[in-house]
Amino acid sequence: MTAARVGEGRFNVRYTPAARDDVLRLFDFLLERAQTAQDLDYAQHAIDALAEAVERQLSRTPFIYRKSGDSPFLRELIIPAGNSGYVALYEIEDASTVTVLAVRHQLEDDYH
Repeated sequence: MTAARVGEGRFNVRYTPAARDDVLRLFDFLLERAQTAQDLDYAQHAIDALAEAVERQLSRTPFIYRKSGDSPFLRELIIPAGNSGYVALYEIEDASTVTVLAVRHQLEDDYH
């Protein structure tokens, strides 16, 4: 997770401290449930794929994902993973910055 420009996108992607904590919490959950080396590999792959999807997609096209609430600048990105996936809540701050506010598993009740 980096604040630097990713790929050839024109938006910088940043994470709030809460969003970083969310990603760590999701990773810890996967690690706690791991019973084999393959499970550990899956946990790392899942979190890497989540971060890559967020940074790649939001750096290029943040306006195409669904709105969250009344503001056209507050949106959600769905990231598929296995049978479910993750949801990243983000805000388009200005013409060059997208800030990830929260990340949750799709089966969680809501953002916290």
